[in-house]
This record gives sequence, structure tokens and C-alpha cells, in this order.
Amino acid sequence: MLSERRLSNSFLGNLVEIGIVTRDHRRAMEGLVRAGIGPWRVYTFTPDDVTEQTYRGRPAEFSLKVCFAESEDVIWEIMQPLAGPTVVNEFLERHGEGVHHLAFDCEDRPWDERIAEFERRGFRLAQSGRWRDANAFAFFETEDATTTTLETYHFPEGFTYPEPEEWFPAAPPR
Repeated sequence: MLSERRLSNSFLGNLVEIGIVTRDHRRAMEGLVRAGIGPWRVYTFTPDDVTEQTYRGRPAEFSLKVCFAESEDVIWEIMQPLAGPTVVNEFLERHGEGVHHLAFDCEDRPWDERIAEFERRGFRLAQSGRWRDANAFAFFETEDATTTTLETYHFPEGFTYPEPEEWFPAAPPR
């Protein structure tokens, strides 16, 4: 059914994350904190804690510096490539730093259904992994059609962020 707020073929659901790619995560965090976004949890994603890593349909090891800040309705993410092939590196080479992706909850559909639905619509899986054996994430080849990369991810029921390597600018009161 078509409405003012939803197409009949909609499956993306709610926007849950805005992802920014940078060569310097600290500089990006500093600027976003000045704009009022933060505090930031800082992590390093490596093959040790991100399993099932894929790139362009094949197993591939990669490492990223990843920073998260929560606001009322959306998570902000900063990604800096460290090693291995990534869609993040591709974006930096093609466009430089900036907003890289938008992530959606895909109406909380089962994970395999999400992947299949993107692919059914002609958007191939570009990169994926599973952080801490809990948080599955997948980026799709949507830039040519939409001008940006679309992502979906799933935090299982009861997921809590692990203690970060650092908080920026400082840890919130507990």
C-alpha cells in the first residue's frame, strides 16, 4: 500500500545509523563533539573480534578503527581503515572523507531475509562481518543506484556495548 510515508515495496525500515569515513578518527570525533555529537566509544575491529569477514563475495581479513556515538534516534559511526580490503578504503579513494553509509533495521527481519532482499533488488553484498559473535553487519553495492552505501546490522536482544578502548572526550557518568 502506498502512503505519504511509505512505498508498497519498502523493506528498509528505520534509519538507525549514519556512517562517516575518515583517515583520522580522532580529528573527526573532535569536530563532531564541537557540533554536539558524542561521547564516542572507540574500538578496533580486527579478525580477532570480527568473524565471518567478507569482501566482495570472498573471505577477507580487514581491520578498522570504529567509533560510536548514540543520539536519541540514530547511532553515529566513524570508520577509519587500518588494514585489508574494505569498502571504506574504496570510498576514501573515490570520494575522500565524508558520509559513507546509512544503516537500516530492515523491519527486524531475520538476517538471511535481509541479505536475500537486498540481492533480489540487485544490490550485491559488498562487505560483512560479525562483531564479537553478536553484531552482524552488511554493506551493499548501492552507491551507483542511490549515491550512497546502504547497510543493515543486527544487535541481538539484550546486546550491550563492550567496554571501549577509550571514551572521547571522556566517559559519561555511571
